[in-house]
Amino acid sequence: MIQLTDLKKTYGEKTAVDIPEFTIHDGDMLGLVGNNGAGKTTLFRLILDLLKADSGRVGITLPHRDAETEPTTINPAENEEWKNFTGAYIDEGFLIDFLTPEEYFAFIGKVNNMDETAIAEREKDFERFMAGEIMGQKKLIRDYSAGNKQKIGIISALFNRPQVVILDEPFNFLDPSSQNILKKLLTDYHDATGATILISSHNLQHTVNISNRVALLEHGHILRDIPNLDGSAKQVLKDYFDIKEV
Repeated sequence: MIQLTDLKKTYGEKTAVDIPEFTIHDGDMLGLVGNNGAGKTTLFRLILDLLKADSGRVGITLPHRDAETEPTTINPAENEEWKNFTGAYIDEGFLIDFLTPEEYFAFIGKVNNMDETAIAEREKDFERFMAGEIMGQKKLIRDYSAGNKQKIGIISALFNRPQVVILDEPFNFLDPSSQNILKKLLTDYHDATGATILISSHNLQHTVNISNRVALLEHGHILRDIPNLDGSAKQVLKDYFDIKEV
């Protein structure tokens, strides 16, 4: 569980995030939507302790170790244990771009105590998503296209099977086929692991398709927390953004 309490971040006179209280439950697949400048990326960076909040708190509940242990909630700014079960990709800054994808995935695997066999098996899980364009290209990550860098970043976020996944605009730069493959990849991963997955996206259709909740963020405020059973959030978003189709 991720609990936001009185969380505020400003840049001069601009309010980037102002959330009195919001809870992301274990197993949620939460879509975060809003116009440019709504505060989506800032919120993710606050959760990941990449930005210091002006006030308030992010609380992350550690996964249960056993049935008899009381759940422990930590502040990511004070305790780094959350990093052991969290995977995230925000932008190219998360990549080690002077490595090849093979070297990068091997590095992530070794950090997570995976041997070469386990790393190779994990890479197979992403073969369809990679579409033959990632591995074996004999070039550094920095020389890949924006779309393929996006794929490498998403794969790296999922590589160690984290229980919390945070992806900022994951559908950006991907062609339509890759977007659809990514939707299946995320839903299958969620179904298999029960992970808590947070995505932000300007693509409202994809967000409605995969999320069980949709949070509408504008000017740093969560205006609506919309249940999305069988795509029921579609009409709410359609009305709010005044568009013909979502």
